Amino acid sequence: MDFQTAVKTCFQKYTDFSGRASRSEFWWFILAEVVVLIVASFIHQIVYLVAALGFLLPVLAAGSRRLHDIGKSGWFQLLMIIPLINLVLIYFFVQPSQPEANAYGQPPGV
Repeated sequence: MDFQTAVKTCFQKYTDFSGRASRSEFWWFILAEVVVLIVASFIHQIVYLVAALGFLLPVLAAGSRRLHDIGKSGWFQLLMIIPLINLVLIYFFVQPSQPEANAYGQPPGV
């Protein structure tokens, strides 16, 4: 999945916490979020806040779908709250997709 398609898909599915998201979809969207937040921080603090709030729900949905892709529950995102333990979450996000269907649906792109 390319950058533009990933960003468009994640914003279209911003309330869809079911299904699966590929690694490329998730990481391209995270890159877009980081770039937008960096640019917004240079503009003004309020612009940054608006951008961060605008990305909050789509990032949580994409993270949930990414965890589903490796067979984990989206609730694992709560690990972000705990310092150092949240490294486990990063480990989960970089894992390859399960090639077969799992409890959360067919692999992305099928």
